[in-house]
Amino acid sequence: MELLAAYAPWQLAAVLAAAFISAFVRGLTGFGMAILLVPILALALSPVHAVLLTNFLSVFVGLSEIRRLVRGAERSAWMIIALVVLTTPAGLYLLSMTTPDVARLAIAIIALSAFGAILLPRRAALEHHPATTVSVGILSGLMTGYAGMPGPPVVPYYVGRAIPRETAKASMLLIFTCASTTGLVSGAALGVLDWSLPPLAVLLFPAVLLGNWLGNRASGRIGDGLWRIAVGAILGGAALAALARLI
Repeated sequence: MELLAAYAPWQLAAVLAAAFISAFVRGLTGFGMAILLVPILALALSPVHAVLLTNFLSVFVGLSEIRRLVRGAERSAWMIIALVVLTTPAGLYLLSMTTPDVARLAIAIIALSAFGAILLPRRAALEHHPATTVSVGILSGLMTGYAGMPGPPVVPYYVGRAIPRETAKASMLLIFTCASTTGLVSGAALGVLDWSLPPLAVLLFPAVLLGNWLGNRASGRIGDGLWRIAVGAILGGAALAALARLI
């Protein structure tokens, strides 16, 4: 509980609010929790702790809906998951060897890159070339370990194609849940997992669960066009926040 003692009450309230909002975005769009939450947590925690705490929350909420995700995901998600498992440890090792300032800069740049990728022209519903899938899996694994953000390669891969929204969401969230699990296992294996993080994750989880539930309800009430606009707007907001932190 040492990490909890380091927070003032207003800081805990701010983190709870950030967890709720980021989980709402996750439920609405199928991604975004790590992109929004890791940079905020990294202001108060070390980058490694911020990444691993977000991984705990991602695993908790992913397990709460795992049957729906497995049922609805595209087959390509399993190939990406396998590559994420192989490459996440390398990303986490790089993070553990990086100074906090450099790591925070890299995390901000990764958040910015996601917005740029989503602006690419939308493609047909056909599956990607295997080389593209492999590249997305490798990059997603490295980003999972280094920044707790498997999303920047994965989101354009699915949202950038004309496939059903629920298929895109289920595929992304299944990948993110498995990526976060891999990140925690890698952190434990590398000796950088602080076991005072799980109590903090348990404290934040009700806010995450409520936010995710409300986001899912909101997602079901809007059309595909508005959903894609929301995806772009949220990534754009994360990119602007990343730029503001750099300035």
